[in-house]
Amino acid sequence: MNNELLLNVKCFLLDMDGTFNLGDQLIDGSLYFIETLNELGKDYLFLTNNSSKHRRLYAEKITRLGLPIPEEKVFTSGEATALYAQREYASAKVYVVGTPPLEEEFRQHGFQLEEHDPQLVVLGFDTTLTYQKLWKLCDFVRAGCTYISIFLNFNCPTETGYMPDIGAMIAFVRASTGREPDVVIGKPNRMILDAVSQKFGFAIPEMAMVGDRLYTDIALGQTSGITTCLVLSGETHPEDLADSEFQPTYTFDHLGSIADWLKAHRSQ
Repeated sequence: MNNELLLNVKCFLLDMDGTFNLGDQLIDGSLYFIETLNELGKDYLFLTNNSSKHRRLYAEKITRLGLPIPEEKVFTSGEATALYAQREYASAKVYVVGTPPLEEEFRQHGFQLEEHDPQLVVLGFDTTLTYQKLWKLCDFVRAGCTYISIFLNFNCPTETGYMPDIGAMIAFVRASTGREPDVVIGKPNRMILDAVSQKFGFAIPEMAMVGDRLYTDIALGQTSGITTCLVLSGETHPEDLADSEFQPTYTFDHLGSIADWLKAHRSQ
């Protein structure tokens, strides 16, 4: 293991559900990890694939859990997608399948939302999903509209188990239309890291992704070359690593274990 990779990280990108917290419960060691980063002069940013809420709401939740942060410490796949669409499809009318905060994210980036004749359709993690929304989405995808998915997660961990995530919605659209998304922005796609780099100024070698999912958080290592840290506090279990094509640079039990490692190796 190359210790320098982790020691040279300037900004840790933190997944939330399964990494920092499970629902409304902090995972052991999470606050200790942040305290250690502050002590060592390293930065952090919460990077979530969950596009159902505005970053302000995530910041408020993290603050309630015991870590007061401004909303600028949170970067969502919804914001990354709106930035991508703004750059590539600035004049497009957009049909958004998502929560009101995701719709507002697109309005704030200058888009007109369109219910009848869009050029671009965006599928987010929609906890307000209805059959009518899916029906419209399938019609537009079948008609040839550019189809963007915000990410690929199949399930979202909660305190009591798992809730179906956007991957299940993508499967519905695939079964009806035969089409996959043309573009996927969130983890494990490198585009979300490019958006972070653009907004916050960190080069990819200066960042490390910390998360609990092999096929999103850790897969970023293959798509972008970023250093990855798997934590075994959420979706992934140790036995899952044996057959996975996505191998982390480092594996830890939880965020507190990373803090211990950083303190033990700081003299290097």
